[in-house]
Amino acid sequence: MAHNTPGSPQKGQPMKLCFVTIGATASFDMLVSSVLEKSFLKALKGHSYTHLLVQYGEEGRSIFEEFLSNNPPGSEGRYGLEINGFDYKKTGLAKDMRLAKGQLATGSTEGMVVSHAGSGSILEVLRIGVPLVVVPNPRLQDNHQEELANELSRQGYVVASQVTDLASAVGKAESLRSRLHGWPPVNSGIQSSKQGLAAVMDDEMGFID
Repeated sequence: MAHNTPGSPQKGQPMKLCFVTIGATASFDMLVSSVLEKSFLKALKGHSYTHLLVQYGEEGRSIFEEFLSNNPPGSEGRYGLEINGFDYKKTGLAKDMRLAKGQLATGSTEGMVVSHAGSGSILEVLRIGVPLVVVPNPRLQDNHQEELANELSRQGYVVASQVTDLASAVGKAESLRSRLHGWPPVNSGIQSSKQGLAAVMDDEMGFID
């Protein structure tokens, strides 16, 4: 009889991936640390995630590698997840983001993306159409990231989360998934904003990168 170790996805379980990106222009070590905390990993496991892929940036490498060293494959600290990461890709992150979409051909199911509040990353994930958790970097000043995240969340496009409360955002992302794939569409009806997505991005950020 096959034995499924606590730190490995169960054999035959459909892949469900959470992709995390901190972006390419600023370090966000707090986000890297938070997605490797027990509470977040446990929440992923509780919602049937099997894989965690982290774009951790140059400065986040040591945090990620220390986690891997302390929690080797098969260990309980991984909560049954396959965990991988990388620092940066010159070709961009669209391909990695699309891994969270799920594919009928491969038997994988739709996951989610956790992202810093960069407008380019947000637009890319929204184009792909998977649940997105937006996490403003509290160390960046005067960049309107928190305002952007909160407004997009208010209109039903994303889940806005603080870096210290990511575990609860997993369940909220599952609720967002139901709304994204339900009817009527997000941001429709009499309660909808008169602003479209592009207008929100322009108002809050001043531009779309």
